[in-house]
Amino acid sequence: MTSLNERKKAIKDAGFNTFLLKAEDVYIDLLTDSGTNAMSDRQWSAFMTGDEAYAGSKSYYLMENAIQKYYGYKYVIPTHQGRGAENILSRILIKPGDIIPGNMYFTTTRLHQELSGGTFAEIIIDEAHDPLSLHPFKGNVDLNKLDEIVKKHGAKKIPYVSIATNVNMAGGQPISIANLKALREYCDIHQIRIIHDMTRVAENAYFIQQREEGYKKVPIKDIVKEICSYTDGATMSAKKDALVNIGGFMATNEWDVYEEARNLVVVYEGLHTYGGLAGRDMEAIAVGIKESLDDNHQSARIGQVEYLGQQMMNYNIPIVRPIGGHGIFVDAKAFLPHLTQDQFPAQSLAAEVYIDSGVRTMERGIVSAGRKPDGSNYYPNLELVRFTIPRRVYTQAHMDVIAESVANVYDRRHKIKGLKMVYEPKYLRFFQAKFEKL
Repeated sequence: MTSLNERKKAIKDAGFNTFLLKAEDVYIDLLTDSGTNAMSDRQWSAFMTGDEAYAGSKSYYLMENAIQKYYGYKYVIPTHQGRGAENILSRILIKPGDIIPGNMYFTTTRLHQELSGGTFAEIIIDEAHDPLSLHPFKGNVDLNKLDEIVKKHGAKKIPYVSIATNVNMAGGQPISIANLKALREYCDIHQIRIIHDMTRVAENAYFIQQREEGYKKVPIKDIVKEICSYTDGATMSAKKDALVNIGGFMATNEWDVYEEARNLVVVYEGLHTYGGLAGRDMEAIAVGIKESLDDNHQSARIGQVEYLGQQMMNYNIPIVRPIGGHGIFVDAKAFLPHLTQDQFPAQSLAAEVYIDSGVRTMERGIVSAGRKPDGSNYYPNLELVRFTIPRRVYTQAHMDVIAESVANVYDRRHKIKGLKMVYEPKYLRFFQAKFEKL
């Protein structure tokens, strides 16, 4: 625990950016669910048996087997985390001038696409941009939007459609099996790949089980396998669903893509049988993949998120609905309507919550959206503060503390001032930008 004055000094020294706070100054850390999960006893046991051979480690083959068994992809390239996979995939598939449609951007994904000369195009349904919409699958693709892009640019200009399961920037919102099937049929007709950002695929499968007709009695592991079957390849940050502290992979069903990825991974990550990971990390991933597909685990994990969301709604806090999979997303525009988007309301709110209680969250709005290639700001419809819940870490009592803190801030919301940006890095500014109070 820290005092109010200590927190005020800490956030000011961090330039009002929660990413720049020292972890020791944080009481409850909801910055991310990436690499902050608690590993199980089985994962720690596997950790102790990691094979640290430089080439051909048995730990790699255990991880490869788990990916092939539970996800169904043929070829696997390990990477140090998800963005390593995004980098390699983008360099292989994207040419300058290409268009990459997707169901809402993600920060690192879009940047790698742009660095390879591509342009991201939004094709998510309109409901995803409305925090109050109760559409059960706000991660769905609008096939009419995709068709317009294909007609305008031609299918040859589209190396793949980028599909995220449990769309992060929309508030952890799922895509349905029915929508994926329709997308697969469309892409088959036009000979376009589907690449799957499967970072939170098991959480997406849970929502399909709960909300989609015909899946109530289908195990999550079977739903995950079906989701993957409609795609041609994937990138994954194993730091989320797979319950580890570091690691990721790229997977593909195409030999030519795999062969090129084997070459590039040696340049950027490490040998194709370790990809920047220790053997013990690959062992833990293999176990974590299996654990992530357990129905009871997902029910408990998402149940905790839903509990926090319900507590916030009891305090009349404006949040993205339906409640998503990996966190609660507070609508900063509705919370701080007196601030314009250029005054960074989500960044301001994240700082105020930290000052109130030491709870660290993160901005998912105009700062995260960054700049267009022409230098102007993106202005996303959603201006959110993400309260991300690490898996197997916190208790219900922690959730109560978090909700009460947000309620305290909400009571004095009209007194909260905006921010101005005083330092902006070239890429992914939300990680390192600094601000001052207006």
